[in-house]
Amino acid sequence: MTGSHPQLRGWDGPWAGVRVAVLGLGVTGFSAADTLAELGCRVVVVDGSSTPKKELDAQTLRIVGVEDIRLGAAAVDELPLIGDQAPELIITSPGWRPDSAIMQQAAAEHVPVWSDIQLARRLGARPGARQPQWLVLTGTNGKTTTVTLLESMLQAAGRRAVACGNIGMPILDAIRDPEGYDALAVELSSFQLHYTEALNPLASAVLNIAEDHVDWHGSMAGYIADKAKIYTGTEVACVYNVADPVTEQMVASADVAEGCRAIGFTTDTPDVSMLGMVRAEDGHDILVDRAFLDNRRHQALELAVRSDFGPMAPQHLVANALAAAALARAAGAEPEAIRTAIQSYEAGDHRIQPVAKAADILWVNDSKATNPHAAAASLSSFSEIVWIAGGLPKGVNYDELVRQVAPRLRQVILIGTDSSQLRSSLERHAPQVPVIGGGVSEDETQNQTGSDTPPPVEDLLRSADGTAAMRAAVAQAHRLATAGQTVLLSPAAASMDQFASYAARGEAFIEAVAELMEGPA
Repeated sequence: MTGSHPQLRGWDGPWAGVRVAVLGLGVTGFSAADTLAELGCRVVVVDGSSTPKKELDAQTLRIVGVEDIRLGAAAVDELPLIGDQAPELIITSPGWRPDSAIMQQAAAEHVPVWSDIQLARRLGARPGARQPQWLVLTGTNGKTTTVTLLESMLQAAGRRAVACGNIGMPILDAIRDPEGYDALAVELSSFQLHYTEALNPLASAVLNIAEDHVDWHGSMAGYIADKAKIYTGTEVACVYNVADPVTEQMVASADVAEGCRAIGFTTDTPDVSMLGMVRAEDGHDILVDRAFLDNRRHQALELAVRSDFGPMAPQHLVANALAAAALARAAGAEPEAIRTAIQSYEAGDHRIQPVAKAADILWVNDSKATNPHAAAASLSSFSEIVWIAGGLPKGVNYDELVRQVAPRLRQVILIGTDSSQLRSSLERHAPQVPVIGGGVSEDETQNQTGSDTPPPVEDLLRSADGTAAMRAAVAQAHRLATAGQTVLLSPAAASMDQFASYAARGEAFIEAVAELMEGPA
């Protein structure tokens, strides 16, 4: 239930005294609790774990009036959802699954559950501050790159804009800014959209759809349905990926404002009402707009050239830039602002990030590729690959990815405590490619051959010690790679079986490669 309490809108709404439970004391939960305390709500914060950081955040929240903060495994079970002390509203962090016990109870007791995004949309900017345009985007992959580019395009156009939501500044901090923003570039995850009602944004985009988080949503259909919610009520432009028919169908099915347009983006030659890329006579690839101009049937506006990105501009980066440009153009940004942002773009860490080159072997960190669709983008960027992959699969299927990239693979090294599913796909669809690793972790006592005997490589690769696993993978890659090849860490899986995050996994790769390049002390 996301649409209840229609009276709770605006800063002058009847918030005082409303009992609200905030689930999770991360960045999102902290900003939600702080905001609700300012509104005069009776807030209880619940988090299933207790860390020094959360204890410090709890102390800060108590200073601003949030007295009921419950941390630890028992806290969630002790939250009453029936009776005088039951919350009238729940604000949840993205990590709480719909099939969790507390969410099931909330549904049974008809307690509305909102995301922080919905709370921010209900509130709007502070009285006296400028009300921002909302430009929102989601997708299986490319969200962070696109929203970062969008922020830069808007700022280059002279707007006070900020990237927020699932990246950067919490959205509740953005809407509480005393001055306010002209525009919010909002990255949204499928988790956030699940707990969010219609946002009615100025413009919206779905970058792509591929199998991901099926375990969280219960089915691929549920995942797609939550992503599609982003288009509801859009006022000016629903941006879709021409190469992904699912996103176009989402737009066709969406209930949008009168006059809202469907705008496609493509890395091929664009049709009318699209942004795309054309090849000039001098051989340059030009990014063009055939959507936001009067004579779009016969003309196109030049936005940038591919070389504006620098020496390395893979296809997916161009696609992301075109999607960002479509959103920025919907908000009135001029072509010069689009080009300025592209020229100043710097790729983020852990996404197709070159980290070393020696003996004509390129080492690339793509740890942010946490699903097959993301990994396909980097695997398609190189021709001869020693692939380091594996981790938590999140309920996805690897067959299509392996079939697509098999001709590029020379060796595969699988990390992860259980990458047997990926190994099985490789054995079926790339039987000619040698594979190391991919088994299931056994008990830690499996290696009892002697205290001075190092464990076998297969055991190291699937060890819960991510650092040891990555060192073993890099060492194997160094032994196997030959001149002209690329050693690519692109896991196509989540990291939490061996690492704290995809960033920690990427850093472990960078450190292992650096140690290899330095040689023995």
